[in-house]
Order: sequence, then C-alpha cells, then structure tokens
Amino acid sequence: MVEDSLSPAAITDGLATRFIGQEVSCYPSLPSTNDVAKHKARQGAKEGTVIVAEEQTAGRGRIKRRWLSPRGSIALSIILYPELAYLPSLIMVASLAVAGSIEQVTNLKAQLKWPNDVLVNGKKICGILVESDVRGNKVDYAVIGIGINVNLKLSDYPEIAPMATSLSQELGRDVSRHEIIRSLLTEAERLYLALPDGDSVFTQWRNRLVTLGKKVQVGSGKATYRGIAESVTADGSLLLRQPDGNLLKIVAGDVTLR
Repeated sequence: MVEDSLSPAAITDGLATRFIGQEVSCYPSLPSTNDVAKHKARQGAKEGTVIVAEEQTAGRGRIKRRWLSPRGSIALSIILYPELAYLPSLIMVASLAVAGSIEQVTNLKAQLKWPNDVLVNGKKICGILVESDVRGNKVDYAVIGIGINVNLKLSDYPEIAPMATSLSQELGRDVSRHEIIRSLLTEAERLYLALPDGDSVFTQWRNRLVTLGKKVQVGSGKATYRGIAESVTADGSLLLRQPDGNLLKIVAGDVTLR
C-alpha cells in the first residue's frame, strides 16, 4: 500500500517547472476543484496555480455529467491565462499530459478517444473538463480540471466497472499519486509552452486518437450520427464521413466505437 496523502510540499519540492505547479493548494475534500480554481482565478491567482483535493463530492464532466472522485484518485485543476487562439488546444494539452504521465510512471500504454477521454486497455481512466471565461476576444481565465482513477478498486463501484478502470486495477498494485501529479504538471507545462510553435501539439493529439478511421456513433445534442471518424480539425472538431458520403463537422459530442 502506497502511503500517499497529498501535500503541496511533496508536489512542489524539486518540481522542474517554471510556473505550473509552483503554487499548490491541497484540500481534504471539495465539491469541485474547478469551482475553487475559478474563484481563485477571478481573485487574480498566479498562472499555473493548482488546486488538488483528496476527494471530490460533486465532481463533474462534460454535459454536466457526474465524475466520481473518491479518495485514492487524483482530482486537480490548473489555472491558466491563455490567448484566445490557444483555448481549443487546452483539451489537447491536458489529454496528452495525462497520457504521457501514465506512461512515464507506470509503463502502461494510454490512448486518447475523441474528444477528451484517456483510455487504458480500452477503458476510461481519466476525465478532463476545460472551463473558461471569455469576454470579447480576451480570455479572463481558463481552468483545466483533471480526474484520474489511480488507486481505485473498481469492484467497490459496480456502476462504472464495465467502462472504467484504474491504474491500480491494471497493475495489481497501488501507484504513487505524487509521481503521477508531478509528471502530469511537467508535461502540461511543456505542451502549453509549445502552443506558439505551430501545430505540433495538435499533431501529437491527432496521432494518438484511437477514434480515427473507425466506424463510430456520435451523440451531439439530441442528434445521433453514424459513419467513419475520418479526421479532426485544428480546433478539435471531429470530421465524420456519413454513409451518404457527406462530411459532417462535429464540434462537441460523445463517441461510441462500433
């Protein structure tokens, strides 16, 4: 059993980042790390400030879905002040950073499923929620919320067991959350700082998507579409080739591989 109570000192000590993770607040329990991060951002928190909770009692994913974050998982949010042009890329930064940190710390192979799921052995291991406040052409702030199933016994949560997994479930042992977080913050900063250099982050994200080239079903709003997930655009939208040959651009939705 890994003794792994989260603390700011254990996360920041020797962390080789310029700003992401240099300011960390840890809480025993929060309804939502994103809500605290947004509040701190409105108060002028430094860019790169990280909010971490041992557990979330009202964690949420996209489309207001509930995200389970019991003790033993990672629930954190990163405060950023990006330029407007980089806002669509934050989901790419986050998902690549999660996948990279999982691979570096555990040697497990991580895959990405459009738009924001990280998978291990075909099951969801992480959820990501980016929230922002935009006024005109200026981003007041953006918050990246990340939840990773680390030391989670899936038999205790039968409602998610068919579609989810955890690092401990895959490895048969507990994993240091501090190691995952430190690797995650390092990767997130590296990728975030690479955004002005062109489309390298987008290319890495696109190349990791297991969705592309597959027959899929996409739920978007109240509509359902079927076809081949042909490609993605630089803003993160999915290009779906429908059975009639039409190419449909889907900005937001949920994909099921068929």
